[in-house]
Amino acid sequence: METSPEERKLEIGPDALRNMNTMRIWTTFLSVLGFILIGLFIIAGIATGMFLTTFSTTKAALGIPESMVIILLFVAGAISLFPVVFLFRFSKNIRDAVQNNDQQKLDRGINNLRKYFTFIGILVIIAITVYAVGLIYAGASISFLKGA
Repeated sequence: METSPEERKLEIGPDALRNMNTMRIWTTFLSVLGFILIGLFIIAGIATGMFLTTFSTTKAALGIPESMVIILLFVAGAISLFPVVFLFRFSKNIRDAVQNNDQQKLDRGINNLRKYFTFIGILVIIAITVYAVGLIYAGASISFLKGA
């Protein structure tokens, strides 16, 4: 006779806890590095804004407005912030779960890891879509130019 899902329990052994602790160390490192890089994005946005507005000429050499470059850097920093925060929360919760043998912290940590991978997966889908549209647009442009 099979047991119902409510009766079954999943236990985490010492090897799994040791592996989670090692994972936590690396995710902490990567999340702190991510926070540093986001800070550099913001500093680069501010420096670019000051440089472009100070040395702007009558005709924009970039082909796009200077403010657009600043906005793109800030948007890239903001988009990067979400997965880094999820990774950091995972690290913090797993640390507490391993040290205190706390099931709730373990659940929260795994939930943040799920959010991290969901966010990264959505970003990858968006990037693939943008690349595909760009390739279609480039192909259409080339075929139009061949006909001219």
